[in-house]
Amino acid sequence: MILKPLADRVIIKQVEAEETTKSGIILTSSAQEKPQVYLVVEVGPGGKVDGEEVVMTVKKGDRVITGKYSGTEVKVDGEELTIVRQGDILAIVE
Repeated sequence: MILKPLADRVIIKQVEAEETTKSGIILTSSAQEKPQVYLVVEVGPGGKVDGEEVVMTVKKGDRVITGKYSGTEVKVDGEELTIVRQGDILAIVE
């Protein structure tokens, strides 16, 4: 199944948690902190949203940070994805 976001929507996927610390200690899955960094999987075309022109500034492949409870979580082909509005994205990680 292929998802195509509409208007100012962005499909993102959570980046995997680190399995080892910087000092080399291996963490169990319960001890791993869930990262708030996401990978942009697909971007909508932008256009008119609520009467205003929206230009998409994020692009496929960007790493972004969103609000903790932003978006709608969906599962497609066993993969967990989140659909958010571009306005819910707080920063692009470079």
